Amino acid sequence: MSPMPFLRGGLLLAALLCVHAQAADSLVVCTEASPEGFDIVQYTAATTADATAETLFERLVAFAPGSTEVVPALAQSWEISADGLSYSFTLRQGVKFHANQGFTPTRAFNADDVLWSFQRQLDPAHPWHKLSLRGFPYAEAMGLAQLIERVEKLDEHRVRFVLRHPEAPFLANLAMGFASIYSAEYAEHLLAANTPERLNSQPVGTGPFVFERYAKDAQVRFRGNPDYWNGAPAIQRLVLAITPEPNVRQQRLKAGDCQIALYPRPVDIPALKADPQLQVLELDSLLTAYIGINTRHPPLDDVRVRQALNLAFDKAAYIRAQYGEGNATPAVAPYPATLWGYDETLQDWPHDPERARQLLAEAGHADGFALSIWTRPGGGPTNPNPGIGAQMLQADLAAIGIRSDIRVFEWGELIKRAKNGEHDLVFMGWAGDNGDPDNFLTPNLSCAAAESGENQAGWCDKTFDALITQARREPEQSKRAALYRQALAIFHEQAPWIALAHPKQFAALHKGVEGFVLSPMGSNNFARVKVP
Repeated sequence: MSPMPFLRGGLLLAALLCVHAQAADSLVVCTEASPEGFDIVQYTAATTADATAETLFERLVAFAPGSTEVVPALAQSWEISADGLSYSFTLRQGVKFHANQGFTPTRAFNADDVLWSFQRQLDPAHPWHKLSLRGFPYAEAMGLAQLIERVEKLDEHRVRFVLRHPEAPFLANLAMGFASIYSAEYAEHLLAANTPERLNSQPVGTGPFVFERYAKDAQVRFRGNPDYWNGAPAIQRLVLAITPEPNVRQQRLKAGDCQIALYPRPVDIPALKADPQLQVLELDSLLTAYIGINTRHPPLDDVRVRQALNLAFDKAAYIRAQYGEGNATPAVAPYPATLWGYDETLQDWPHDPERARQLLAEAGHADGFALSIWTRPGGGPTNPNPGIGAQMLQADLAAIGIRSDIRVFEWGELIKRAKNGEHDLVFMGWAGDNGDPDNFLTPNLSCAAAESGENQAGWCDKTFDALITQARREPEQSKRAALYRQALAIFHEQAPWIALAHPKQFAALHKGVEGFVLSPMGSNNFARVKVP
């Protein structure tokens, strides 16, 4: 938590009032956390994607608003070879990159930009590969360097990806933030000026908004891109106002300081719906809340201990306290039952403290042990009230003899430290990026993700890993689903997480705001929003 929330809040309020008073073509969105940076390929947080992948950058393909349907974006069309090994894209012509102080592009988007964007992540010899301070978490966790044999430039406006083996979700993966297309010309300009860090602080893309400035932990400001190939946004200014506390987001919404408040607390939804000045959007999203159990820290490396943690936690009470009636379903597996490949026969861990104590005794910990519980300040869709949730877990663990202390870290710091594997238990959430079961499994639970740190449990089960790898390479969905059901059974028995809930997604808006569509992947795009 910021040590000076009121000072920053006061400065922010003044800035918001200024924007609100300027014009109706400005949109202020109260959101939950600061972006980790603006070089999206280095990060995975949803708030970072909102501030970058949904505003500044674009991919070859995109998801249709509010769905997981893959549609053209920077690529107008594509062809997939019969053997599933070759993806050829025809690029959209005349797309302009943004300009900023110090850089004015001299050419439009072309095949060189596609090659630069992927080779940077895939080729250790690429001049920009080692300049990424955080690495390339998605590319690493998904094993893209092992999947993509090469990316070819066929001509100025055509590229081809050649794979080493078929990969069923590959096209949908290219719609995800990590596949954003950067300007190779801008990168060359930054290297020549010896200022490569500006790629992360002064981003340049082709998207509907142009980056203006970032006031750390306060706000991100954009202006509408008048040259946007898909039509200039209706709003001329966009401000993401960073407001970690859900109560404060709602207060600012009601006061008119922002026109959209993201991630209101589910328990507050009835009151928001009753306000005649507001509208509430809700959606059954691809969200999973969970507690990652660091399987690399003894005694959490013992499956009996992990099962005991699952048996000890009163999940039903947690869901009632966090989300309220009807706003979330209990999570048994890493992804919701609405997604294909789910196993309806999986039974959730019951709340059984006595059985948990027996398992601890069998594992040689009848007298318990000590561990840490990590969580964040503020609240979001997967963890609306982090403090209360951590206290409920702490109390339930104490009931079986496990002593724990709660440690609260600012969101970016929490992610960084958890990636380093410093935690014992960490409250986390995941928003599916592409509507494919693989997106919940490979980035979070594969052995490659354990190696890169994105797998918060540090869990590497060779049989589970082989099943999800085989599923990615299988073109028939029915066969893939069967493989995922086998993988889910292993996940459940090995218990690397305490799977918590699949919450609904909510947003509260002023009555006159139009064009904002919730995404089942939890991302927020404001390109088609109109304000009164």
